[in-house]
Amino acid sequence: MSADFEGYEQDFAVLTAEITSKISRVPRLPPDEKKQMVANVEKQLEEARELLEQMDLEVREIPPQSRGMYSNRMRSYKQEMGKLETDFKRSRIAYSDEVRNELLGDAGNSSENQRAHLLDNTERLERSSRRLEAGYQIAVETEQIGQEMLENLSHDRERIQRARERLRETDANLGKSSRILTGMLRRWESLNFRLYP
Repeated sequence: MSADFEGYEQDFAVLTAEITSKISRVPRLPPDEKKQMVANVEKQLEEARELLEQMDLEVREIPPQSRGMYSNRMRSYKQEMGKLETDFKRSRIAYSDEVRNELLGDAGNSSENQRAHLLDNTERLERSSRRLEAGYQIAVETEQIGQEMLENLSHDRERIQRARERLRETDANLGKSSRILTGMLRRWESLNFRLYP
Protein backbone atom coordinates (compact mmCIF):
# COMPACT_ATOMS: atom_id res chain seq x y z
CA MET A 1 0.00 0.00 0.00
CA SER A 2 2.64 2.60 1.07
CA ALA A 3 4.85 1.22 -1.76
CA ASP A 4 2.20 2.34 -4.29
CA PHE A 5 2.08 5.74 -2.67
CA GLU A 6 5.88 6.05 -2.76
CA GLY A 7 5.89 5.07 -6.44
CA TYR A 8 3.40 7.84 -7.19
CA GLU A 9 5.53 10.22 -5.13
CA GLN A 10 8.61 9.49 -7.24
CA ASP A 11 6.66 9.96 -10.49
CA PHE A 12 5.23 13.23 -9.13
CA ALA A 13 8.71 14.50 -8.13
CA VAL A 14 10.17 13.74 -11.58
CA LEU A 15 7.18 15.28 -13.38
CA THR A 16 7.12 18.48 -11.29
CA ALA A 17 10.87 18.94 -11.80
CA GLU A 18 10.35 18.73 -15.59
CA ILE A 19 7.41 21.14 -15.44
CA THR A 20 9.40 23.64 -13.36
CA SER A 21 12.27 23.52 -15.86
CA LYS A 22 9.94 24.02 -18.83
CA ILE A 23 8.00 26.86 -17.19
CA SER A 24 11.23 28.80 -16.61
CA ARG A 25 12.15 28.40 -20.31
CA VAL A 26 8.77 29.48 -21.77
CA PRO A 27 9.34 33.28 -21.81
CA ARG A 28 12.74 32.95 -23.51
CA LEU A 29 11.69 30.68 -26.40
CA PRO A 30 10.86 31.82 -29.97
CA PRO A 31 7.09 32.16 -30.61
CA ASP A 32 6.61 28.79 -32.37
CA GLU A 33 8.52 26.87 -29.71
CA LYS A 34 6.71 28.77 -26.94
CA LYS A 35 3.34 27.65 -28.26
CA GLN A 36 4.47 24.03 -28.37
CA MET A 37 6.07 24.26 -24.91
CA VAL A 38 2.89 25.76 -23.40
CA ALA A 39 0.81 22.88 -24.80
CA ASN A 40 3.38 20.38 -23.45
CA VAL A 41 3.34 21.93 -19.97
CA GLU A 42 -0.48 21.92 -19.92
CA LYS A 43 -0.46 18.20 -20.69
CA GLN A 44 2.13 17.49 -17.97
CA LEU A 45 0.19 19.55 -15.42
CA GLU A 46 -2.86 17.40 -16.17
CA GLU A 47 -0.75 14.27 -15.59
CA ALA A 48 0.48 15.73 -12.27
CA ARG A 49 -3.12 16.39 -11.20
CA GLU A 50 -4.03 12.77 -12.01
CA LEU A 51 -1.06 11.54 -9.97
CA LEU A 52 -2.22 13.66 -7.03
CA GLU A 53 -5.70 12.13 -7.30
CA GLN A 54 -4.18 8.62 -7.26
CA MET A 55 -2.08 9.51 -4.22
CA ASP A 56 -5.14 10.95 -2.50
CA LEU A 57 -7.06 7.71 -3.10
CA GLU A 58 -4.16 5.69 -1.68
CA VAL A 59 -4.06 7.87 1.46
CA ARG A 60 -7.77 7.30 2.05
CA GLU A 61 -7.19 3.55 2.17
CA ILE A 62 -4.45 3.81 4.81
CA PRO A 63 -5.66 2.95 8.36
CA PRO A 64 -6.52 6.14 10.31
CA GLN A 65 -3.74 5.65 12.90
CA SER A 66 -1.06 5.68 10.14
CA ARG A 67 -2.69 8.28 7.89
CA GLY A 68 -1.33 11.48 9.53
CA MET A 69 2.14 11.45 7.97
CA TYR A 70 0.77 10.75 4.48
CA SER A 71 -1.87 13.47 4.83
CA ASN A 72 0.85 16.01 5.66
CA ARG A 73 2.84 14.97 2.61
CA MET A 74 -0.29 15.28 0.45
CA ARG A 75 -0.86 18.83 1.71
CA SER A 76 2.67 19.84 0.72
CA TYR A 77 2.28 18.21 -2.73
CA LYS A 78 -0.98 20.08 -3.31
CA GLN A 79 0.71 23.34 -2.32
CA GLU A 80 3.53 22.56 -4.73
CA MET A 81 0.96 21.88 -7.46
CA GLY A 82 -0.76 25.19 -6.75
CA LYS A 83 2.57 27.01 -6.97
CA LEU A 84 3.38 25.30 -10.30
CA GLU A 85 0.01 26.34 -11.74
CA THR A 86 0.53 29.94 -10.56
CA ASP A 87 4.05 30.04 -12.05
CA PHE A 88 2.70 28.64 -15.31
CA LYS A 89 -0.02 31.30 -15.47
CA ARG A 90 2.59 34.04 -14.89
CA SER A 91 4.80 32.53 -17.56
CA ARG A 92 1.90 32.46 -20.03
CA ILE A 93 0.98 36.07 -19.19
CA ALA A 94 4.58 37.13 -19.79
CA TYR A 95 4.48 35.21 -23.07
CA SER A 96 1.20 36.88 -24.09
CA ASP A 97 2.52 40.34 -23.17
CA GLU A 98 5.68 39.74 -25.21
CA VAL A 99 3.68 38.64 -28.25
CA ARG A 100 1.37 41.65 -27.94
CA ASN A 101 4.31 44.04 -27.56
CA GLU A 102 5.97 42.51 -30.63
CA LEU A 103 2.78 43.00 -32.62
CA LEU A 104 2.08 46.52 -31.35
CA GLY A 105 5.64 47.80 -31.07
CA ASP A 106 5.66 51.01 -29.00
CA ALA A 107 1.90 50.87 -28.74
CA GLY A 108 2.44 48.32 -25.95
CA ASN A 109 2.70 51.13 -23.39
CA SER A 110 -0.56 52.65 -24.53
CA SER A 111 -2.18 49.24 -24.06
CA GLU A 112 -1.47 49.62 -20.33
CA ASN A 113 -3.38 52.91 -20.41
CA GLN A 114 -6.18 51.22 -22.34
CA ARG A 115 -6.28 48.39 -19.80
CA ALA A 116 -6.50 50.90 -16.91
CA HIS A 117 -9.21 52.81 -18.79
CA LEU A 118 -11.16 49.58 -19.40
CA LEU A 119 -10.88 48.65 -15.72
CA ASP A 120 -12.22 52.09 -14.73
CA ASN A 121 -15.12 51.72 -17.16
CA THR A 122 -15.85 48.22 -15.87
CA GLU A 123 -15.94 49.50 -12.28
CA ARG A 124 -18.28 52.32 -13.30
CA LEU A 125 -20.55 49.85 -15.08
CA GLU A 126 -20.59 47.61 -12.02
CA ARG A 127 -21.47 50.56 -9.77
CA SER A 128 -24.24 51.61 -12.17
CA SER A 129 -25.53 48.02 -12.27
CA ARG A 130 -25.60 47.91 -8.47
CA ARG A 131 -27.52 51.21 -8.37
CA LEU A 132 -29.99 49.94 -10.97
CA GLU A 133 -30.48 46.72 -9.01
CA ALA A 134 -31.06 48.73 -5.82
CA GLY A 135 -33.56 50.98 -7.66
CA TYR A 136 -35.34 47.96 -9.10
CA GLN A 137 -35.51 46.38 -5.63
CA ILE A 138 -37.03 49.58 -4.19
CA ALA A 139 -39.58 49.67 -7.05
CA VAL A 140 -40.54 46.03 -6.40
CA GLU A 141 -40.88 46.66 -2.66
CA THR A 142 -42.96 49.80 -3.30
CA GLU A 143 -45.22 47.84 -5.66
CA GLN A 144 -45.67 45.13 -3.02
CA ILE A 145 -46.53 47.73 -0.36
CA GLY A 146 -49.02 49.37 -2.76
CA GLN A 147 -50.63 46.02 -3.50
CA GLU A 148 -50.94 45.23 0.21
CA MET A 149 -52.50 48.67 0.82
CA LEU A 150 -55.01 48.09 -2.00
CA GLU A 151 -55.91 44.69 -0.54
CA ASN A 152 -56.34 46.26 2.93
CA LEU A 153 -58.53 49.04 1.48
CA SER A 154 -60.61 46.42 -0.34
CA HIS A 155 -61.11 44.48 2.91
CA ASP A 156 -62.00 47.72 4.76
CA ARG A 157 -64.54 48.59 2.05
CA GLU A 158 -66.15 45.14 2.38
CA ARG A 159 -66.32 45.58 6.19
CA ILE A 160 -67.90 49.03 5.82
CA GLN A 161 -70.46 47.66 3.34
CA ARG A 162 -71.33 44.79 5.71
CA ALA A 163 -71.66 47.28 8.61
CA ARG A 164 -74.01 49.44 6.47
CA GLU A 165 -76.12 46.37 5.66
CA ARG A 166 -76.34 45.53 9.36
CA LEU A 167 -77.34 49.13 10.15
CA ARG A 168 -80.07 49.00 7.49
CA GLU A 169 -81.34 45.69 8.89
CA THR A 170 -81.22 47.08 12.44
CA ASP A 171 -83.06 50.23 11.29
CA ALA A 172 -85.73 48.12 9.58
CA ASN A 173 -86.11 45.94 12.68
CA LEU A 174 -86.40 49.04 14.87
CA GLY A 175 -89.13 50.38 12.55
CA LYS A 176 -91.05 47.11 12.83
CA SER A 177 -90.61 47.06 16.61
CA SER A 178 -91.80 50.67 16.82
CA ARG A 179 -94.92 49.86 14.78
CA ILE A 180 -95.69 46.78 16.89
CA LEU A 181 -95.25 48.77 20.12
CA THR A 182 -97.44 51.56 18.78
CA GLY A 183 -100.15 49.02 17.84
CA MET A 184 -99.91 47.37 21.27
CA LEU A 185 -100.14 50.75 22.98
CA ARG A 186 -103.29 51.67 21.00
CA ARG A 187 -104.92 48.34 21.86
CA TRP A 188 -104.08 48.81 25.50
CA GLU A 189 -105.53 52.33 25.48
CA SER A 190 -108.71 51.17 23.75
CA LEU A 191 -109.03 48.25 26.17
CA ASN A 192 -108.44 50.59 29.08
CA PHE A 193 -111.05 52.98 27.73
CA ARG A 194 -113.61 50.19 27.56
CA LEU A 195 -112.89 48.95 31.04
CA TYR A 196 -112.79 52.39 32.61
CA PRO A 197 -115.14 54.67 30.67
